[in-house]
Amino acid sequence: MFEFQPPELIRNFSIIAHIDHGKSTLADRLLELTNTIPLSISSTGKSSNAQVLDKLKVERERGITVKAQTASMIYTSQRNLSQRLLLNLIDTPGHVDFSWEVRRSLAACQGALLLVDSTQGIQAQTISVFHIAQEMGLTIIPVLNKLDLPASDPAAIAQQLQTTFGLQPPFLKISAKTGQGVDQVLEAIVDRIPPPSPPKEVQDGRLKAFLFDSLYDRYRGVISLVNVQSGVLKKGTRIQSHHTGKKYEVAEVGILHPDEVPVAALCEGQVGWMACNMKEVSEAHVGDTLFKVGALVEPMPGFKPAKAMVFAGIYPIDNADFPKLEESIKRLTLTDRSVTVQREGSTALGQGCRLGFLGTLHMDVFRQRLEDEYDANIIITAPTVPYKIIHQQRPSDLVREEFISNPTDFPDFSDIKTSAGVKEIQEPIVKASIIIPEDYLGEMMDLVYRHRAENLTHKYLSTSSSESSEATDGSRIMLNCTIPLSEIVTDFFDELKSKSSGFASFDYEDAGYMKSDMKKMTFLLNNKVVDALALIVHSSHAENVARDWVKKLHKVIPRQQFEVPIQAIIGKKVIARETLKAYRADVTAGLYGGHYERKLKHLVNQKEAKKRMKRLGSVDLPQEAFFDIMKTNK
Repeated sequence: MFEFQPPELIRNFSIIAHIDHGKSTLADRLLELTNTIPLSISSTGKSSNAQVLDKLKVERERGITVKAQTASMIYTSQRNLSQRLLLNLIDTPGHVDFSWEVRRSLAACQGALLLVDSTQGIQAQTISVFHIAQEMGLTIIPVLNKLDLPASDPAAIAQQLQTTFGLQPPFLKISAKTGQGVDQVLEAIVDRIPPPSPPKEVQDGRLKAFLFDSLYDRYRGVISLVNVQSGVLKKGTRIQSHHTGKKYEVAEVGILHPDEVPVAALCEGQVGWMACNMKEVSEAHVGDTLFKVGALVEPMPGFKPAKAMVFAGIYPIDNADFPKLEESIKRLTLTDRSVTVQREGSTALGQGCRLGFLGTLHMDVFRQRLEDEYDANIIITAPTVPYKIIHQQRPSDLVREEFISNPTDFPDFSDIKTSAGVKEIQEPIVKASIIIPEDYLGEMMDLVYRHRAENLTHKYLSTSSSESSEATDGSRIMLNCTIPLSEIVTDFFDELKSKSSGFASFDYEDAGYMKSDMKKMTFLLNNKVVDALALIVHSSHAENVARDWVKKLHKVIPRQQFEVPIQAIIGKKVIARETLKAYRADVTAGLYGGHYERKLKHLVNQKEAKKRMKRLGSVDLPQEAFFDIMKTNK
């Protein structure tokens, strides 16, 4: 059924949308209408299929797509019943953290459905994914979803699409939940998305396949998802990687329907999976070009590797569990290539790993998968971002760059050895877009300015064809600004939703590095450094952050038999201090009468003993304290 399908009867497409605009629901309806999955009706009369392509537990619990999935469907066009077309849906995540997944999925497509919620309109990620698809030259079909809701206003949202993106009617109007109008989507895919065509340089039928994703099977090794751009890929074919130069023999090929279905061959234009005895996921380089041994082809334009934007340390609650945790992280990264892993140790927390993530949601999803799939009990340190340290070596004036994400490695300017030769420190910045109702403009401007935003501009997302910037009733505003990445990796998103009553949408993209006055803040317990609590903060926030953290520590550290000073320091200067009072026994309780010097003698002895205890004693920060402390660094 799937072998040797002519390219003109193939359509490769994706669904792109802002998070929670109904992308997974529409995918379910498309799979049902093409009989790829059986239609299951619940007691309410509606389909009970939900998030079929979202296979991870965390995806189903949170209602979001994390991992891009692929599904092939056979569809008979209503206009030509003799035509049986192969539709390859390459699903994409909707959250800004997973834009890397979106980009690599779209590279295997010729068209995309731009899905927009007709009750909410254009959101921040709608703009982001539209520009990615446009940049890749895809045919874009606008689809307005959720017509079944009372607040739906398709006419106004259609006008937004015209004025914001320059898209022209007709716009498809559907309800993915009820299935209304979804059949028109299938016809639009057939009519408006072009079939795949071979690259100009391989018109002679040579094999050229684009590797756009991979997953790991414990029995078969690496399973590569490929888009065959020309030629035929079948069992026994000897292939070579353009990136690594390694050679493999294809052991098995197939399509995802949506589960794995082996086929005899993948032909030109098809999207499917391939097993070829790759042992390490690192061998399956996303963006790689595969070709037949001895028949070299031009490589595809290379993908940029995923760049970690947020770093955090992960430690087991019980130090004896570290080998198990390390093995769990290794297995999980086999299915998530974008996570970087490096071992690290801490005197307070023991042995652990420092991981790099695409964003804070990605970090939270990874943590939940560790807990759900591997039953791990872990502590995650406060998230940090990679800082660029510019070193200038004397006398040659040679400039050297170094990237540091671990606060313990950050130069301390009170220490001549670590700070010698440091010319400047730069922090990563992003271009942020926030879309909000007009009523929340003032609060949003105040929020971004408190987080050190610069170059702030705003414009109205008009629902009329006029180019006037005048506000209209119910109009929405798009704020654009440049903001340090370190300001948005903690509680910025929570504040954003709180200040806007949940109406704001947020998107950002990398904007390079900027010189900044960053400081290393360390904490002392009884004059001893706790390395796991080190922070990198901007000088303008240092005092507030220091006060908040010493107050938190004061609440969670158990009282001792001696007085414990809790100090936050930058360099050699103490920024904030709290003192944890000591337990004090009543040593004079057994003394009745007599001269007051008898009592004074006991009190002096107690005081001297407390001093000796303070000098010799150590304060352990209990593991439980980190759960509360590590929630935020603000």
